[in-house]
Amino acid sequence: MGAPRLLWLPAALAVGLLVMPIVALVVRARWSTLAADVMSPAAREALRLSLTTSVAATAICLLLGVPLAVLLARTSGWAADVLRALVTLPLVLPPTVGGIALLYLLGRRGIVGESLDAWFGIRLPFTTAAVVIAQAFVAMPFLVLGVEGALRTAGTRFEVVAATLGAGRWTVLRRITLPLALPGLISGTILCFARALGEFGATALFAGNTPGVTQTMPLAIYAAFNGAGVPQGTAVALSLLLVAAAVAVLLAARAWRPGRAT
Repeated sequence: MGAPRLLWLPAALAVGLLVMPIVALVVRARWSTLAADVMSPAAREALRLSLTTSVAATAICLLLGVPLAVLLARTSGWAADVLRALVTLPLVLPPTVGGIALLYLLGRRGIVGESLDAWFGIRLPFTTAAVVIAQAFVAMPFLVLGVEGALRTAGTRFEVVAATLGAGRWTVLRRITLPLALPGLISGTILCFARALGEFGATALFAGNTPGVTQTMPLAIYAAFNGAGVPQGTAVALSLLLVAAAVAVLLAARAWRPGRAT
């Protein structure tokens, strides 16, 4: 049974609202110089920094987020609900708020940052490490929620059977739990990387916008349209590159989503 015809008009307007800005970006691009714009020194440096920091942030999210997702999927009660809400918080917070929060935690006068500076001489703000931390902060929920959702969908029956047959907890985790979470783990990792690649607000406040050190592609695009550093043609080219990367990532995540029919 088809949808009511009255839905077509608002649906078409919604598609236009979502798609037309991208179409305008494509039309605005200078295709004759696109390759040169993408390969300019400033663009290549921003691209290199974005890719390396996004990979590092994704690795941190995997190391810390997978254990958290397993615990959330296999526990219940008010404490788990509160923890799940806290994990989801970076998804709904304005990115600039995340940057301010990171500064108050890890800045030179922050709760933890002051001790790091005084005891170890470590200063994180406005460094490449700060970019990675900001990206991990905003991207980790995608991984955690993806893995948790996959585990909750799979249930616990296979783990219970393995335990009754004498398998230890680590054996169950390694041979049952993680393989069950694999579709969610892959799609969550892809989305996590994409979110890290496109991060802007928290990075700008916590890491700054120094070319070659903290200026990722989103920051280079912002700088270009404020007349600093990167030409606008390069900014449009980088924008198209980010759009293409986002589309590829979303298609890959869709291909790996849990329960997808083959």
